Amino acid sequence: MPSVTVKLYSVLSKFFLKRKLQTLIESPTHNPYGIVSRPDETIAAANPSFSDDGVATKDLHIDPLTSLSLRIFLPDSAIVSPKSIPDLRVRVPSSRSLKKVSDNGVVYGGYSPEKSGRNCRKLPIILQFHGGGWVTGGSDTVANDVFCRRLAKLCDAVVVAVGYRLAPESRFPAAFDDGVKVLNWLAKQANLAECDRSFGNRMVGGGGGGRGGVTGGGGGGDGRRRQIVDGFGASMFEPWLAAHADPSRCVLLGVSCGANIANYVAKYSVKAGKLLDPIRVVAQVLMYPFFIGTTPTPSEVKLCNSYLYDKSMSLLAWKLFLPEEDFNLDHPACNPLNSGREVPLKYTPPTLTIVAEHDWMRDRAIAYSEELRKVNVDAPVLDYKDAIHEFATLDVLLKTPQAQACSEDICIWMKKYISLRGHEFSY
Repeated sequence: MPSVTVKLYSVLSKFFLKRKLQTLIESPTHNPYGIVSRPDETIAAANPSFSDDGVATKDLHIDPLTSLSLRIFLPDSAIVSPKSIPDLRVRVPSSRSLKKVSDNGVVYGGYSPEKSGRNCRKLPIILQFHGGGWVTGGSDTVANDVFCRRLAKLCDAVVVAVGYRLAPESRFPAAFDDGVKVLNWLAKQANLAECDRSFGNRMVGGGGGGRGGVTGGGGGGDGRRRQIVDGFGASMFEPWLAAHADPSRCVLLGVSCGANIANYVAKYSVKAGKLLDPIRVVAQVLMYPFFIGTTPTPSEVKLCNSYLYDKSMSLLAWKLFLPEEDFNLDHPACNPLNSGREVPLKYTPPTLTIVAEHDWMRDRAIAYSEELRKVNVDAPVLDYKDAIHEFATLDVLLKTPQAQACSEDICIWMKKYISLRGHEFSY
């Protein structure tokens, strides 16, 4: 059984979360721009230089029409030369870590990759979707920040945490559209970076103008490299991703309701095919997915009043997320086992499913994994004893041995698909 601390936290958490859900239902709002976190969430500040844990982070807002945002987690293993890492840490200021970005003395104090790329190592991408029952959570909350840092270090990967729009300000399909939009953005970034590299060793004699294009500024032979810029003269590609991200090794990872988004994006990637080149989704991880359906499963009956997130609270969350005129627990966003599938299950990427013993949603997640195995998809299930929903990502449980073991188990399985050929079992 879960510890007394977990039981006490669960009781308090359910009380406050249920009040929040009921308040949101009583005062519905609609905001196409959306919000990506609540004011009462504890936010972790980004650190664009490598901190003591060996991970640097930065925040991006990628869509001018919505609040969709990202947090990128870059581990220091992305730097080829170990000798250069101490000079890039926050606690060891160095002139080499301050990159001049303008001619008027303005400097950027965070990590900036070498333009030559000699000291840059390519790492796989983990596209992460946080949990929170559609209405809470965020890519930059303290709990999600700690979890993504752990993933980045254990997996030697660039983690891109998605700050999708929350309900009820932005109902379905806003969060799903945001997941697809980020995947397309990553593909665009990879193509822009490749175009930029093609200009890398060429000198220019004049600037580019107007609505964006190729520019180098200055006269001929001044040593500046060409860059692809937008209409404001800003670089159109993200330097960390351009220098360190390998788009051919992309894994989707979703936590709770984020697992529903990850599963949707995985199916989209199959349907899109070569339109996403060079992005290739090689696997997905569904951590205690937020699945539900009209016909209750045995665990939904037995554990309906389980810890942290019971079934009644889940129904409130779904009422806030789904359109009022289209509320149905067998909606494709709720139930992956319904008959209406645009993409056959056999084309689903390899899928690791994490379930907890005391989670009422476990049976439907296990059933979905079984359906995948029937069509020869690599779809193992890791079932954790005495665990509750979000046991590996909840702020108060992140430091428990079980949470750390879960992250390690995920990385061990993931490395079968993200390690370079010949190194699949080097962990």
